[in-house]
Amino acid sequence: MDPNANSDDLVAAVVEKAGNDATFRAALIADPKGALAESFGVKVPDNLNVRVVEEGASEVVVVLPATGSGISLDELAGVAGAGETTWGPNCQSCS
Repeated sequence: MDPNANSDDLVAAVVEKAGNDATFRAALIADPKGALAESFGVKVPDNLNVRVVEEGASEVVVVLPATGSGISLDELAGVAGAGETTWGPNCQSCS
């Protein structure tokens, strides 16, 4: 994954890989953080939940943004390596 990629690029790469790789898809559903770490080198902090939802053929999943405080766009961008953050590939304190 390009260290200058943004979070949209990371999501697109994850979705593409899950669509082409049944083993990765199963791992992503079972253990999203582990699958992201193994396949993309993304270390998600313990205090951040990652949920993967597999959309059915006869449904549409709508994801609403969180109300109140959540992670910032800068923190989210850090997952894909864009900028220095406290988590993700550029994490200064995650080692």
